[in-house]
Amino acid sequence: MRRPLVAGNWKMNGSRVVAEQLTDEISAAVLPGCDVVLCPPVPYLSIVSSRIGAAAVSLGGQDCSEHENGAYTGETAVSMLADIGCRYVIVGHSERRQNFGETDTRVAAKVAAAHSGGLVPILCLGESLAERQAQETEMVVGRQLDAILGLPEIASILPDLVIAYEPVWAIGTGESATPEQAEQVHAWIRERIASHDSGAAERIRLLYGGSVKPDNAAALFAMPDIDGGLIGGASLAADSFIAICRVAG
Repeated sequence: MRRPLVAGNWKMNGSRVVAEQLTDEISAAVLPGCDVVLCPPVPYLSIVSSRIGAAAVSLGGQDCSEHENGAYTGETAVSMLADIGCRYVIVGHSERRQNFGETDTRVAAKVAAAHSGGLVPILCLGESLAERQAQETEMVVGRQLDAILGLPEIASILPDLVIAYEPVWAIGTGESATPEQAEQVHAWIRERIASHDSGAAERIRLLYGGSVKPDNAAALFAMPDIDGGLIGGASLAADSFIAICRVAG
């Protein structure tokens, strides 16, 4: 049985006070049924790390560099994230791909760097509305996934990898894929991984991201291949995020 995982991606939102309040409220909640990850903006990582304490909550970065160190102003090395207490890092989020031109090749390099540095990559995959309407979902998601499956060290990466399917058309729009639409893509991703490593396909956790809220989480998480969620807007309200975590667990 795959243990559920719920990750909160705060994106570029919040303040010191908000980070403290969210962390305190979420950490105080009893959430034994699933793994919980908080991914605040970089300036607040140390604040969240210090306030998680002994709570069953992990810290995650929103992105990382593929480089270990050097003249890369503005980038954050995997070792720096680990040093401040991160266990996870989001890689290849659609906003990074769309707004900052991240290619499949660069995303794959970041996955490799995260794994090599001891972090669990949360790899994001997903198609745009135009691509879905053109019935190109499998082609787009398959291309993004194959860039990772082609890594020389993929055999060691797969057992720990987390994948989040986030249809771009459902992020921050209030629209969400139906449970059946989401499950269809999740099942397809698991089958694609199974063709590479059947054992890893059974163990790997697949998350859904895209306007997940307390009122639709139960139906989404009831699908056999959806093992939790990558939560955006709802993770900025402690009550909503905690409710989603309880549904998952």
